[in-house]
Amino acid sequence: MTTDAVKADTILPTALVEAAQRVVDANRAIGRRIALAESCTGGLVAAAITEIPGSSEVLDAGFVTYANSAKMDLLRVSSEVLDTFGSVSVATAWAMAQGALDVSGADVAVAITGIAGPDGGSEKKPVGTVVFARAEKNADPGHVVADRRQFGDLGRGGVRLQAALCALELLMPDSPEL
Repeated sequence: MTTDAVKADTILPTALVEAAQRVVDANRAIGRRIALAESCTGGLVAAAITEIPGSSEVLDAGFVTYANSAKMDLLRVSSEVLDTFGSVSVATAWAMAQGALDVSGADVAVAITGIAGPDGGSEKKPVGTVVFARAEKNADPGHVVADRRQFGDLGRGGVRLQAALCALELLMPDSPEL
């Protein structure tokens, strides 16, 4: 199926499907398997990737861990990290990415956690705050690859779309440090 045929047969935004196509193609070319740990995106990144025929050669696992209990149970994020830093933090995103990597057979994992809105924001973490992390197999676990982005109040769908696009960019083999 061509990229145009995939774009014609999806309910997802074109930009998201095109980014997912690039991720699948680039990771397939180097034989790299990926995993996702999604919170505020609710599986949107995995949905975009699975729109692409042949994505099973690349996608190993996707975890939607919206609740803190799911982050702890499925990804082994410690309650101490969540209690100390909160669910929208570099520490939590990093623990989510490491957990997804550890419990899957993937070579690289990306985690996304944030506040899509319209509620849930605060002065320190306003609506539109999203934190990303990337963990790679055999990398130095002391080298944290994570960053906090402020997309602004783009509406719930807008924040989730921007977060998904950013996460897909982090899954590219030549993706720079955050």
